[in-house]
Amino acid sequence: MLISRVPPKILGVIPARYASSRFPGKALALLDSRTMLEHVYERVSMARYLTSVVIATDDERIRDEARRFGARVMMTREDHLSGTDRVAEVASAFPDSELVVNIQGDEPLIDPGAIDAALLPMLDDPAIPMGTLKKRIEDPREIQDPNVVKVVVDHFGNAIYFSRSAIPFTRDPGDYSHFKHTGLYVYRREFLMSYSELPVGPLERAEKLEQLRALENGFTIRVVETDYESMGVDTPADLERVQTLMRAGQAAVHNAKVPNA
Repeated sequence: MLISRVPPKILGVIPARYASSRFPGKALALLDSRTMLEHVYERVSMARYLTSVVIATDDERIRDEARRFGARVMMTREDHLSGTDRVAEVASAFPDSELVVNIQGDEPLIDPGAIDAALLPMLDDPAIPMGTLKKRIEDPREIQDPNVVKVVVDHFGNAIYFSRSAIPFTRDPGDYSHFKHTGLYVYRREFLMSYSELPVGPLERAEKLEQLRALENGFTIRVVETDYESMGVDTPADLERVQTLMRAGQAAVHNAKVPNA
C-alpha cells in the first residue's frame, strides 16, 4: 500500500522595517489607496504553495497597518543585523514549518508564480538547504552595474558565485547570457535557524552579499531561472515608477473587457 507524503508546511515571511536611509516609512507609502505593504501581502498570499504568510516588523506603525488589512504580523527584535535574522526569529515560532521563504517587503509587483518556482526544487529534493532565483539580463548596462548582483551556476543549477562585478568575463561578447540575482530566498527551517552562526568569510565581506556565507561554508544554493523582473522600491522615484506600471496594467485589463465599438 502506497502512503503519500504529507505536504510540508511552508512559511512565507515578509520583513518590513520603517527605518530606511533613502525612503523612511516606505512600507506605508500609498499606491493608489492602499499601502505598499498591503500590495505586497496580497500578492504573496496568492502563491500556491505557501501554507501561511507572516509580516515581520519591529515598528508598531507597520504592525498596526498589517492588522488593519487582516494580515498576520509578528513583532521582532530591533537589533537584528539583517532581514534573514528577522525571518529566523519568526521561523522559531513555527517549528512545524519545513520550508521558510524570505520575501522582500518592498516589491509590490512581486509575481506569486516566482515564489512557487523557487520552492519547487526544495519540494523535490530534501537535500537542498537553500534556493533562490535568477533572471536573464536584457539591458547590457546592468552587466556592469554594481547595484545589480550577478550569478553563475553549474550544470545542476547550483550557484557557483554571486558578484556585483560582471561574471563571467567573456572574451567573445555575445557568447554568454548573463543573469542577475533576484533576492528571494527559500530555506529549510533547520538551516535557516543556524545560518547566522556560520562564520562570515572574506568573499561576503568584500562583496557585501549575505548569500555568499552559504557558499563559503560549503552549502548548496539551488538557483531557478524565472522571467520575473524584480522591481524593489528604494526611493520615492521608484514608487512613482511602480505606480505608473500598476495603473498601466489596470488600464490594459479594463480595455480588454471593453468590446470594440
